[in-house]
Amino acid sequence: MRAVRVALVAVASVFLSACGYNTLQVQDEATKSAWSEVVNQYQRRADLIPNLVNTVKGFAEQEQAVLVGVTEARAKATQITVDPANPESLKQFQAAQSELSGALSRLMVTVERYPELKSDQNFRDLQAQLEGTENRIAVARNRYIQAVQDFNVTVRSFPSNLTAMLFGYKVKPNFTVENEAAIARPPTVDFSTPAPTPAPAQ
Repeated sequence: MRAVRVALVAVASVFLSACGYNTLQVQDEATKSAWSEVVNQYQRRADLIPNLVNTVKGFAEQEQAVLVGVTEARAKATQITVDPANPESLKQFQAAQSELSGALSRLMVTVERYPELKSDQNFRDLQAQLEGTENRIAVARNRYIQAVQDFNVTVRSFPSNLTAMLFGYKVKPNFTVENEAAIARPPTVDFSTPAPTPAPAQ
């Protein structure tokens, strides 16, 4: 009887391996891990923002509209509880993060009007950390996109698609944003003005 049980376990193990069960487990965990890193990097950005806002406020308190906009966008982005398996939840998360990216870009444009702020060491350190975080976000997002792609291919391929149906695995929505390449780059500002056109001779 024991030999029969051992044989059944061996057959089941071979079947589960051949039908993609183990691959589904590995790839599902990979997507969860990759998503955790995306959230971690967005949180790192959110943690930098209060210090950045306070530093700018010290030099440019009159820019209240921009400072409030960044603070409100940060609050909105950090309040969203996201389920990456839910397309609508993921879309809301992406929209909030995009709004925060836009607010930060407006803040950096404002900073250009304050040379003394740009030369402040504390501000320069925060700006460098923010730029580094934006790069980390882009890397983490790309890794998540790849992990979801690998998982979705397995879920849709035969014969692993049969195992996926049996165990309730479904295609996961992927992280997409409009003009991703543009928002992945730290904001750049060019305030160089063309030379004034000379007045026509009288």
